[in-house]
Amino acid sequence: MSLTTRSAAELAGLLARREVSAVEVTAAHLDRISAVDGDVHAFLYVDGDRALSLAKEVDARRAAGEKLGPLAGVPVGVKDVFTYAGAPTTCGSRILEGWIPPYTSTTVQRLLDGGLIPLGKTNMDEFAMGSSTENSGYGATHNPWDLGRIPGGSGGGSAAALVAYEAPLTVGSDTGGSIRQPASVTGTVGIKPTYGGTSRYGLVAMASSLDTPGPCGRSVLDTALLHETIAGHDPRDSTSIDAPVPDVVGAARSGDVRGMRIGVVRELGGEGYAPGVEQRFDEAVALLQDAGAEVVEVSCPHFEYALAAYYLIMPSEVSSNLARFDAMRYGLRVGDDGTRSAEEVMSLTRGRGFGEEVKRRIIIGTYALSSGYYDAYYGSAQKVRTLITRDFDTAFQVADVLVSPSTPTTAFRLGERVDDPLSMYKADLCTIPSNLAGNCAGSFPVGLAPEDGLPVGFQVMAPPLADDRLYRVGAALERLLPSQLSGLGALPGSLAAKEALR
Repeated sequence: MSLTTRSAAELAGLLARREVSAVEVTAAHLDRISAVDGDVHAFLYVDGDRALSLAKEVDARRAAGEKLGPLAGVPVGVKDVFTYAGAPTTCGSRILEGWIPPYTSTTVQRLLDGGLIPLGKTNMDEFAMGSSTENSGYGATHNPWDLGRIPGGSGGGSAAALVAYEAPLTVGSDTGGSIRQPASVTGTVGIKPTYGGTSRYGLVAMASSLDTPGPCGRSVLDTALLHETIAGHDPRDSTSIDAPVPDVVGAARSGDVRGMRIGVVRELGGEGYAPGVEQRFDEAVALLQDAGAEVVEVSCPHFEYALAAYYLIMPSEVSSNLARFDAMRYGLRVGDDGTRSAEEVMSLTRGRGFGEEVKRRIIIGTYALSSGYYDAYYGSAQKVRTLITRDFDTAFQVADVLVSPSTPTTAFRLGERVDDPLSMYKADLCTIPSNLAGNCAGSFPVGLAPEDGLPVGFQVMAPPLADDRLYRVGAALERLLPSQLSGLGALPGSLAAKEALR
């Protein structure tokens, strides 16, 4: 078996037993990126020399008998929204083209402290605004299952890198579904931890009350091991929770759902959901019930307003956060020929540097925050947010976790929704409520939709700081669905066809 097709847990075992070196594992993944990323475009920047240097350091520390982290020597891809000193950080935007941050985000620092090897920065929708990675200022990422389809967004690069075997692990950020929706359409695992359970320090802000760093992997255990590595209190993040990290790794190894109460959310299904998605979802629920879980239906009546509330709250925070990109301090600068005022240079730079979707959201947010409209729009949306949080609280009184499809459809075709923003936004119907409430949620693969042979994701939502429950359910599904998931372990779709022609 190739090193690139092994799980992160398997690689960690080989490395710990010194059956393979970190340099060999890193080099194999860098070679893999060179071989296939021209088709996939999962990476914006490959940090090959530094990755190999870090791998040599890990090998030397291991040879010296130093106690290392459980994932030491395992490569990882980093979404280009996290700063990493010395590596370009663009957030998928032309306005930050060429910016080299002088500091490292807590998420990346914890990867480094754990001995993981960052391979480079993965592609994303500009400033994490999108559901397809088509909004990247540097070109779209392609889904390896079908190179003519989207890999999800905003973190499509992180998900595509996993399923193309370019990296065994990646980290992403989830503001409205940007980890879970790509995981769903690529057949991978993606977790949005409890808000505050992972640090936002060094994560370039999109919507500060929603942004959540999280782990992505090809298996439940791999993702849990990465979760454990990056989670925990950080005094540099004022919203960081000072509480122990839930035992996510123990839950991933257990997968015992006996006696667990699983609530199927009535409002997250029905019209607009693809038949194959609902079929695989229903089959997975039945399997969990057969495994000893108690299944109940729950109603969260305000979830139907989540999309509208989110698209007022998020753009309002975007309008505030992106005001810092003014062409004066870093990144792109247009028209600075000595004849124009600072205001003119700022306007020209923003006009060229920001993409259409980013401009759309800035305008919406600025309008929602403007005098005379603040209470009617932003204030009302925050009230809806409170009602959605109360829906969760009520539902968690009768269920330990809530479940739904991760996204209403499988991967749609590239270009299919670019001219229809509302249709694009609906890809996040199921994921947005957990961002608004701040609880944890994850997407787990449950097989392929019969009508198109593309992956289907199963969303699990749990109360704040009950992240371990996500992994219990995910591990149970992984154990109960081996035949459904067998296709997800092999090189999928049209990328495989392209490789066969090489």
